[in-house]
Amino acid sequence: MFSALTLVDTINMVVGLLTIGLGLLGWLAPRWTMQQLDMVAGPTNMAYTEISAVSGCLFVGLGLGAIYLNEPLGWVVVGIAYAGAAVGRVTAIFRDNAASRQSWTFFASEAALASWLLLANT
Repeated sequence: MFSALTLVDTINMVVGLLTIGLGLLGWLAPRWTMQQLDMVAGPTNMAYTEISAVSGCLFVGLGLGAIYLNEPLGWVVVGIAYAGAAVGRVTAIFRDNAASRQSWTFFASEAALASWLLLANT
């Protein structure tokens, strides 16, 4: 799997590991993640399970799947997920008047990762 990796393969693997790392933070440290995202849990604490699932294990699974397959289509799927996150974030920035340096930085990161994965693997 790791023999004779091209530059595209290497960058894809780094993006996959980054995706897994960010997912692990969401999954295993939901309170910390929520603090970074300026979020608070309500009376049911459902927010913790949502962060663990959506900001956590979903990205762990995407990264692991793409690394395991190491096929262009697998990387494109991860790119589509990042593109969806970027679209959702920029929509919320304008719709909810949520512009901040952090929001724009997250958007730029998601858009950059999506761009790389989609352009380099199609």
